[in-house]
Amino acid sequence: MSVNNSLKSIIDIRGLSFSRGARQIFRHVDMQIPRGKITAIMGPSGTGKTTLLKLIGGQLRPDSGHVKIDGLDVHRISRQQLFALRERMGMLFQSGALFTDMSVYENVAFPIKVHTQLAEDMVRDVVLMKLQAVGLRGARDLMPSELSGGMARRVALARAIALDPDIVMYDEPFTGQDPIAKGVLVNLIRKINQALGHTSIIVSHDIQETMSIADYIYLLSDGQVIASGTPQALLSNKTDQVQQFMQGLPDGPVPFHFSGDDMLEDLCAQEKR
Repeated sequence: MSVNNSLKSIIDIRGLSFSRGARQIFRHVDMQIPRGKITAIMGPSGTGKTTLLKLIGGQLRPDSGHVKIDGLDVHRISRQQLFALRERMGMLFQSGALFTDMSVYENVAFPIKVHTQLAEDMVRDVVLMKLQAVGLRGARDLMPSELSGGMARRVALARAIALDPDIVMYDEPFTGQDPIAKGVLVNLIRKINQALGHTSIIVSHDIQETMSIADYIYLLSDGQVIASGTPQALLSNKTDQVQQFMQGLPDGPVPFHFSGDDMLEDLCAQEKR
């Protein structure tokens, strides 16, 4: 399944396979991420959504297949080229991952200082503009320990867009957020995507929030893409696996229990020891 050909893709994933030990995470996955749009990657917990972001960013290497960004094969370019490519990427980590010994200002300034040679007064202007965009310019002198969970996630977002990246990846941005914080983040992601014109990739299993802003969705399960399309297309998809996830049904093709030995055999084996 692929995005409509009228949408030019910035990320092209073909035949991607990846394993951790004996466990295969992906089996011949194909995806095309359209430029300038919000693409969501969804699926049950443990399906490798965060792993996919690490493969896109070059932190992990696939067993086979390729990930290309604007025609550059992420896993076959030089380290210098990969470093330059990462300048074009912003990442909002699931935990926020703020530096605890740095202030809000210093956290947002960090990628600017690492990747550019801007003078300090220009760095200051950029940081204040990014913090203004997420509504936290007044909190620039606070430490991460003084922030609420929602505020910390917004600071992390300001840091992720500090270099005006072409691609911003959001790893479970709504997890652990109260309804108000979720609404703020949804609005920010939409507005920033429109204002900066970058490509957004959202990894999430929060259906309502993600469906409200995604232009296109890939649904992962059992190491493969089981469905893809617009939010409306997935809602009308009658496949059992898709319906189970989209409606949050407890019974269906996706099992509740992690695979293992028969329960009775497991108990008997313990008694024999």
